[in-house]
Amino acid sequence: MKDAKELSTLSEEAYESVRQRILRGQLSMGQGISRRTIAAELGMSFLPVSEALMRLELEGLLESSPRAGTRVRIPSRDDVQGHYIVREALETQAARQFARLAKEKDRGDLKRVAARVDSLSRKPNRLKYLQLHERLHYRIAECAGCPALTRAIEQTHSLASTWMCVPASPAFEYLDRPHEDLLDGLCSRDPDVAAEAMRNHVQRSMDRTLIRLAPYFQMRETHGDKFARKKKIRVLS
Repeated sequence: MKDAKELSTLSEEAYESVRQRILRGQLSMGQGISRRTIAAELGMSFLPVSEALMRLELEGLLESSPRAGTRVRIPSRDDVQGHYIVREALETQAARQFARLAKEKDRGDLKRVAARVDSLSRKPNRLKYLQLHERLHYRIAECAGCPALTRAIEQTHSLASTWMCVPASPAFEYLDRPHEDLLDGLCSRDPDVAAEAMRNHVQRSMDRTLIRLAPYFQMRETHGDKFARKKKIRVLS
């Protein structure tokens, strides 16, 4: 029992270490990841590292090839569009529930969080923005009062956050107040208005992601399963 608990703890440590490097953009799309290197740097055996990478692969953050090993996953255009179709279905339902059920205090709190998210979107530190962005959408789902829906939305945002780490031009990054506008719709107390606000928000996010990832779609089509060969990057924070 003790060994199983220790393995689980080490696996979680490895998972968070690699995931945070991906979210910070320090491990870029297409970059190969060495189990041996990660295990050595974290002072672990291969088993917890393998479990961590398998979990990241199941979540869509990594991909493996028998000939080339493991790398940060490069999505296809179909992957991205499919992801946002699922996300729209989940989050518009959460928006409807939020409009009906959210408490007044939660509405006020989330309006303030939305303003902070929009402010951080124009800052160079993408990690703080991504963390607060995930928290905002997670809290919207929580206030909808359906734990299963909350868990599903949390899982979809983990993958989308890696796509939002890809650099873009300053002009492209500039947003007005998309999350404040979203909360205005959610707080209308009209489920139809809330759902439409969320649908528009998710659609805009997909359009921007497709533009941001266009060079990577081309890379995937051109190079297929040939993984990038870059210098090794330390996994430890």
